[in-house]
Amino acid sequence: MLSVLKLSAPRAACSALKIKAPPLKTLFPYLLLATASASFAETVKDREGAIRGDRAAMEQNDRWIYNDVERGFAEAQRTGRPLLVVLRCVPCKACMGIDASILSSDALQPLLAQFVCVRVINANALDLTRFQFDYDLSFSTLFFNADGTTYGRYGSWQHQRDALDATTAGYRAGLEAALAIHRGYPANRPALASKQPVAMPFQRPIEFPALAGKYERELNWQGNVVKSCVHCHQIGDANRAFYREKGEPIPPTLIYPMPMPETLGLTLDPQHVARVTAVAPGSAAARAGLAPGDDLLALDGAPPISIADFAWSLHRGPASGTLPLTIRRGAGEQQLTLPLAPGWREQADISTRVGTWPIRAMATGGLLLISVSADERTTLGLPPASLALRVKHAGQYGPHGAAKAAGFQKDDILIAVDGLTSDLTESALLGQLLTRHPRKEAVPATVLRAGQRIEMRLPMQ
Repeated sequence: MLSVLKLSAPRAACSALKIKAPPLKTLFPYLLLATASASFAETVKDREGAIRGDRAAMEQNDRWIYNDVERGFAEAQRTGRPLLVVLRCVPCKACMGIDASILSSDALQPLLAQFVCVRVINANALDLTRFQFDYDLSFSTLFFNADGTTYGRYGSWQHQRDALDATTAGYRAGLEAALAIHRGYPANRPALASKQPVAMPFQRPIEFPALAGKYERELNWQGNVVKSCVHCHQIGDANRAFYREKGEPIPPTLIYPMPMPETLGLTLDPQHVARVTAVAPGSAAARAGLAPGDDLLALDGAPPISIADFAWSLHRGPASGTLPLTIRRGAGEQQLTLPLAPGWREQADISTRVGTWPIRAMATGGLLLISVSADERTTLGLPPASLALRVKHAGQYGPHGAAKAAGFQKDDILIAVDGLTSDLTESALLGQLLTRHPRKEAVPATVLRAGQRIEMRLPMQ
């Protein structure tokens, strides 16, 4: 079942940035509307009540500082404790189970008591020079020293996909790992260099042209709170739109953000900090020599806190080259090298990310594509290594309806796009098209429809 998710309509850029705004009707149209899977779009029925109820409960909580990051840093400075910041989209059902467990679990309280704990429910005023994480998740945690040094990140796609999953073993392991880093600070500060944030075009989400003028720094508690809230995923959306509107290629790290270990053939146990459970034969992980049971002790020189830290290391990784690893195997430690072949990011599966919906509007005019099976390729007479992507859904509204308006239909099979005819996943195709065409244009495409080949023009926006 598909549900419609309305993304906030952007407004003119703030005058302080001296960015000339195009007419409102053309300003970042791909941010206006997206059709998303229920796992990402599903929210509680009373979203307004959920946010206000969360505030009422958390403002009286002795453990948690509510929606005030600067107060958290000040308290960390005063007490010498590390800072823990939970970012939670309250109306979203995703990650509801782990959120409730962290707030109420008796087993976690002794560990949480060793942190200054802050709960943030909106991204309006986040300092993006500090807060860089997987913006597509509805629950994340960042760990800091009071001086702003990032200790690590926690984020769970396992809990995102199963809102009722309340397991906290992985979170507990992350807390313990963060405390261990804190005990070694500042002597271990050089080892944390690769965990630190990278340059961003704007410091605050509401400074991005797609969001400026639409949202204020503070939530509108006197009016509609829901409509005044910047969601974390809108940071990624606005960042990509910023490059697109300038006619510049979107950086691959924004098309394929925070790649999961599976991108390189590695599966990690979410109940541990970074323990290997499986290695795909022939993968980069296999070539590195990783094996089930290995514990990753350092990624690019930095000690991990969770799988999200591995994703961050990949996020910062080069377009090609290597990533050094330190592992524990049995009673000993080993140094390994993870190879990153050219084009490795395109192996990342971004199909289930909420941020991919605006990307689809940009690259394919709102088409949702799935790979055709090997058996069906044979039936259709298509070579095994050829491009074959079926249109599972063609959007109908706004920029997501551009491909449908151009004549594309559900169940069409794309067999050539912009000269690309070799087998590609939807994720890889989106990246290639956006890299090739930083500006709006229509590119040639061939579809197979009811056995007939039809030449068309795919609208890119």
